[in-house]
Amino acid sequence: MRDSVWITRLLAISLVILGVIVFIGSKDVSSDKYTNNPSSEQAAWSPAKVQYQSDIKPQVRQTDQPINSPTVQTNKELAKQTTQVQAAQKTKQVSKPKLPKSTFTTTAAFKRYKPEYVVAWADPSNYGDRYATDINGNPVSNPPIIVLHETSNSAQSAVNTFRTNHSQNEDRQVSYHTLIARNGLVVYLVPPDKRAFGAGNSVFDGPNGAETVQTNPVLKPSVNNFAYHVSLETPPDAWDKNVSNHSGYTDEQYNSLAWLIAQSDVPDERITTHRAVDRSGQRIDPVSFDFDKFYSILHSFRKATRT
Repeated sequence: MRDSVWITRLLAISLVILGVIVFIGSKDVSSDKYTNNPSSEQAAWSPAKVQYQSDIKPQVRQTDQPINSPTVQTNKELAKQTTQVQAAQKTKQVSKPKLPKSTFTTTAAFKRYKPEYVVAWADPSNYGDRYATDINGNPVSNPPIIVLHETSNSAQSAVNTFRTNHSQNEDRQVSYHTLIARNGLVVYLVPPDKRAFGAGNSVFDGPNGAETVQTNPVLKPSVNNFAYHVSLETPPDAWDKNVSNHSGYTDEQYNSLAWLIAQSDVPDERITTHRAVDRSGQRIDPVSFDFDKFYSILHSFRKATRT
């Protein structure tokens, strides 16, 4: 009898505890998927203004979880990443490019658009420093460019690749600075003052002529030293397929891309694509990109002010 009474009490206590856990869990699931929308100050980046500062302290959320899961603030890892960036800056010379001739101010439309965002830092083996001189010791001070890409598979697949250590296999070292998912989520991957490995053999043909920098004697010159690389998640109908066109990108992607670039001083003529800068003859991304649509949104988010 005593045993049956004790078992009954134990079951009752267990049910109460289970009910509390389910209640707390349901509150978490019903909350916003990403706990914050960024303010322009928190998530802002500007290659012309911020890209080459050594003391970068991002005020956005860092996560080790899949990017489709609720974000978790991990200040310890963020602090470690900041320390690594600062230590690297002390040992290597970082270039400071000339500013573009025009500056931009953001508009009311920009302020109204608040995309969700998350930080998923790439493994340090997949990016490097920006240099003030090329392999021959010649000074380089190219103004920043923005290079648009697209993923070959899902956004999560790309993030997994970038967060994998490739220090033993240089051929697999790759990264973007930022990735924009199909739902417009902005995923920060590489600090803007660092050199993402977004393009191999590449040249930017701009208003000032051909621009490229060789920073490694065994590799072809590239635009990486002065490029900010942004990639769009490709639509599922093009995952792992070598296609020259597909169903295109979402309105959310175009809006978030324009929102991101509107925060920079990079002029329209220095926004380019992986296809345009590539000299290997193998890169054609981003395919099916609607430049007219993109520029229409971008120009509604920022206005140029001549200096």
